Amino acid sequence: MDVFLNRVSTAVPANDVHQTFIDFAQGLLDDRSLPVFKRLVQRSQIEHRWSVLTPAGGDRPDAVDAEGIYQQGAFPSTGARMRLFERFAADLAVEAVAGLELGARASEVTHVIAVSCTGLSAPGLDLQLVERCGLDPSVERTVIGFMGCYAAINALKLARHIVRSEPNSRVLVVCVELCTLHLQQTGNLEQVLSFLVFGDGCAAALISAEPTGLSLDRFHAALLPEAGQQITWTVGDQGFDMFLSGQVPASVATALRLDRDRILDGATVAEIDLWAVHPGGRSVLDAVQAALELDPAALAESREVLRRFGNMSSATILFVLDRIMDRARPGQRGCAMAFGPGLTAETLLFTAAG
Repeated sequence: MDVFLNRVSTAVPANDVHQTFIDFAQGLLDDRSLPVFKRLVQRSQIEHRWSVLTPAGGDRPDAVDAEGIYQQGAFPSTGARMRLFERFAADLAVEAVAGLELGARASEVTHVIAVSCTGLSAPGLDLQLVERCGLDPSVERTVIGFMGCYAAINALKLARHIVRSEPNSRVLVVCVELCTLHLQQTGNLEQVLSFLVFGDGCAAALISAEPTGLSLDRFHAALLPEAGQQITWTVGDQGFDMFLSGQVPASVATALRLDRDRILDGATVAEIDLWAVHPGGRSVLDAVQAALELDPAALAESREVLRRFGNMSSATILFVLDRIMDRARPGQRGCAMAFGPGLTAETLLFTAAG
């Protein structure tokens, strides 16, 4: 049976911190690394990133945020960062769910899939959504954690399995990522460059058998295990530690070239009308465009999300799909993809309902 991504709603915090983080990062680097960083800032194609942290003003030169939680030489522990996640994540998630305008039908949601790789607690986000969004207390709950930027596609995959097995199901997927909580004080250029990309955001989606939105036709995972250490995400004593190698774009391109036929299920690139590509960074989008020989206009929505929000980990691909849905015409075929640890490209073929 056909399963559909009916609606997507997105939310970001109020604080634009892109320039704040650039200024902070520049203070970490030595004279050799700083020119490289400044050049990549200019080429990043990112203009805004949003955070639950309020940037410090001129009266707090020793701190990144206004509360002084991230002070020079005294960044918070992992426990302190998780307390910030508990403080802010649910509010952002509830805002995103409200945008779905479920109204009286909120009680008809049968399953909740909560996704995050930037925070965890118990009782956690899944139960907070039940309590605060008017969901039936007996709703079935699943948490997808720590899978990285491609986790939303795995959530859609799980939602599709649920609806196919129980056709009356209405599945709520919520991806909330507070990436900026894991800012680190380091002089390592590759790690500092990751701060240039990541921001906070949340996306909520409704999946059911109702024939509106995008039909979820086929999923495929392309793995390149020899590049598995090029993206890592581990729990450290002072937050979660991200490593993002400069080799990732080339490896993504290799994975797509090797698995192109299976990703597209025998279709040609020309037969795909809509491309929803996770904007892991400008160089990642450039690599996808080159590997698949796409017209530059094909990635317009992905580049717009990158420009306005940066990379919000798992939530980001839903931001792109939200924009794709606004312009999709009935019958158009599409391909979505997101990348992360493994090295993995999780992909989805979809068709616009009509």
